[in-house]
Amino acid sequence: MDPTDFDLVTSHLEEESRTREHLREAINVYEKKVRAMIGVLNKIHSDPNPNLLITVRPLLQNTHVDLAAFAALVKPNEVKDMWARPLQQAVFVSALCEWLTSGTLITMTETSIQLGIQKDWADRLVLATEDYLHGVITLINELSRLAVNSVTMGVYDMPSKISLFVKDLHAGFSMLNLKNDSLRRRFDSIKYDVKRIEEVVYDISLRQLGRSSNEEATPTHANLDGEGAPNLAPAI
Repeated sequence: MDPTDFDLVTSHLEEESRTREHLREAINVYEKKVRAMIGVLNKIHSDPNPNLLITVRPLLQNTHVDLAAFAALVKPNEVKDMWARPLQQAVFVSALCEWLTSGTLITMTETSIQLGIQKDWADRLVLATEDYLHGVITLINELSRLAVNSVTMGVYDMPSKISLFVKDLHAGFSMLNLKNDSLRRRFDSIKYDVKRIEEVVYDISLRQLGRSSNEEATPTHANLDGEGAPNLAPAI
């Protein structure tokens, strides 16, 4: 092989290495901003009337620039492992904001819009179904925690609302054929969140601190199928 060819290969390798390093740096910037939003949203566990959405929504809007910055560095059909985790966290932020606003589940399409994912990125960066579902499961985990802390804050009707919402989501997940091992394990853990919330609702009812579980309101989710369970399919 001609030495010139070796030099050319070496040059390509160095260029790819620099590009990946720049991509990693851009992803880190995005991930830090997502973690900052999660930190703000964490205040729902200590303040029954926080004006968190006023703070978080502009922050979420500002991350569009950072997402576009690393999307520009992604090569077509590149493996998404580098940014899957921060994107799942961003889905969780969008989903929690939507639930705090309307008590409904944000759809996959609405999530992509809120995150600033562009249609012309289809061959480089999209919101994968698995990442969306991971974000929804994180929402369930967080609401399970909120059900407990809301009692401490004296918001006794909150656990019943959370219970109804989470049970509907659990029913929706049960209808999916999950083949991804990580996603399957996380789905299996939802039953513990359901049980935890049910215990809180039962304790409130027993102590007559709020409405009984029999008085829960009719669910008003954004995407329910004919059986009353959330439609978690990607074609929304």
